[in-house]
Amino acid sequence: MERFFRNLLLGDKWDLRNRYLHIHATDEWKVQQNLEGGTNNQQEEYKHGSSTGQVQDKLSTDNANIKRLIIVIGNQELSVKSMMNALELKGRDNFQKLYLKPAISEGYVRLLYPNSPRHPRQKYLLTVKGLAVYDECVKSM
Repeated sequence: MERFFRNLLLGDKWDLRNRYLHIHATDEWKVQQNLEGGTNNQQEEYKHGSSTGQVQDKLSTDNANIKRLIIVIGNQELSVKSMMNALELKGRDNFQKLYLKPAISEGYVRLLYPNSPRHPRQKYLLTVKGLAVYDECVKSM
């Protein structure tokens, strides 16, 4: 920060590359944190970048396409063709890119035969997380 402000205010020509601008905690700062009650566990969490204030696994989604897909699947096992018909979609590639793959990657939908994705009788069903969102959507209707 000093180099940035020296360049800004005093016209110095410091090289402001990222590798030179990291802030490292001084020993004095670490001692002050320990005196103020910072525990080793808190420091370990901070060091590893985890946050205790955030929810790790949320049970709702902001993606409208995923919600539509979850409502269509419900408590059934459906093929890609059946889901596309229910959603009134025609383009299989767009359906997979915008609906199915995001729903699977976010953990709302799973494959009936996960070990063989190209199984001739492959169907898709909701996970526990998907069922929770489905129940929430049904209650709000």
